[in-house]
Amino acid sequence: MNDAELTRRVKALAGEAGFSMAGVAPAVTPTGFARLGEWLAAGYVGEMHYIAERLEDYAHPERLLDGARSVLMFALDYRTAEPQAPQLGEGRVSRYAWGARDYHDIVRKKLYRIADAIKEWRPGSNTRCIIDTAPLLEREFAVLAGLGWVGKNTLVLNKSRGSYFFLASVLTDTPLDYDTPHETDHCGTCTACLDACPTQAFVAPRLLDASRCISYLTIEHPDLPSPDLREGLGEWLFGCDVCQDVCPWNRHSQPATEQALWPLKESNPLKLAPLFELDDDAFRRRFLKTPLWRPKRRGLLRNAALVLGATRAAGSEAALARGLRDSEPLVRAAAAWALGRLGTEAAVSALNRHSLLEGDDSVRDEISAALDLNKTPRR
Repeated sequence: MNDAELTRRVKALAGEAGFSMAGVAPAVTPTGFARLGEWLAAGYVGEMHYIAERLEDYAHPERLLDGARSVLMFALDYRTAEPQAPQLGEGRVSRYAWGARDYHDIVRKKLYRIADAIKEWRPGSNTRCIIDTAPLLEREFAVLAGLGWVGKNTLVLNKSRGSYFFLASVLTDTPLDYDTPHETDHCGTCTACLDACPTQAFVAPRLLDASRCISYLTIEHPDLPSPDLREGLGEWLFGCDVCQDVCPWNRHSQPATEQALWPLKESNPLKLAPLFELDDDAFRRRFLKTPLWRPKRRGLLRNAALVLGATRAAGSEAALARGLRDSEPLVRAAAAWALGRLGTEAAVSALNRHSLLEGDDSVRDEISAALDLNKTPRR
């Protein structure tokens, strides 16, 4: 079959597999590659050193697949139920992570189906499937493939689908019928996403300081956020949807058809105190196949403590005192900060007791700061 027919059949198969959008771009050096280098040089990457370490691999899809000629881009909607307002002692989880399965596993199977079909329909061709786990500038290729434009919140936006979708791709060394790139910016004068960011992570439109982004801080960051950012985490236990929730184009977003993405009852929102009762084995049993496995136990319990502190969750002293005795220094440090924010008699008592036992310097510093905060009586 010719290139146009092959492209048509691949797009039809993508629709059958559950993807809501499909487009094809030539394998070229993306225009955003130079901006990626500038972004790294500006120090906006945080602790994600793996990006700089593989910088040159972002220069061209050929670095990922020998002889790459085409980049197929797909979108999978993940908007499901509406988020429920958390009560004190509960934390918010980003919409995409509400389900029982990690989206990588869900999407990867769909990509394999498409890759296998390409190799069947075009014998001798080679493919590589990617779902945000390889050095490919997916947003750039999504624009080149006509799926949408990059909004001021740095996410790909589509007029009829908003931005609540995953991007995924299949690289192939066979030529295809390429789509017209999306060239129109429909953000206009709107600054809703920039204005709403709780930690002021946007340096400028389409320029994100990841080291201030709540999604980065709760998922990728390996340590405690700097003190000036902790309060800004607010209710967010894992990820953040603020810059999407306020975007007018998301009024047009479509519900997910993939049932595995629909929320578990306990995820929207998620109770925080029980997390401190999970040892490594229990944490693995509960979260291993879900997106919340990404920060591991130490990261998620750190986040839980920070949310309890940032929201002044009365009644969480016992859970935080348990966190103060955790085997992980990171969890103990976060619990100390949170107890200091609560400032109740029980919280200060727990800090005083543990100050005599703590052997880690970073945790001792957090305990001291928390106790200093409570030397002056609160009104």
